[in-house]
Amino acid sequence: MADAPKHLGIQYLELGVDDVAAAKKFYGDAFGWTFQDFGPTYASFGNADLDGGFNGEAPEQAGRPLIILYAENLEASVERVKRAGGRIAKPVFSFPGGRRFHFVDPAGNELAIWSDK
Repeated sequence: MADAPKHLGIQYLELGVDDVAAAKKFYGDAFGWTFQDFGPTYASFGNADLDGGFNGEAPEQAGRPLIILYAENLEASVERVKRAGGRIAKPVFSFPGGRRFHFVDPAGNELAIWSDK
């Protein structure tokens, strides 16, 4: 990867949700992402390093992908997630490339945030 990862940016794509509006509120509040609606069951997101979307047409989607975001400060990100209504699923832990934690958003999607700092 030629460019450094963007703070609080993602490096992968779409999430199935059962409430598009709630997903937009959570990700806007937690990470400052922006949105464009494409009808009542789909919204794209931006300002997240890689564009993607929330798909409300398939909330039963099995095996939802683990989306991994990058953060300059993990502890500050833990607090942002909690304040926005997320639940910490795995507290900060070390791995060979750095440290990370996992959280669950209000729609039940599990994501991770990592840092090399």
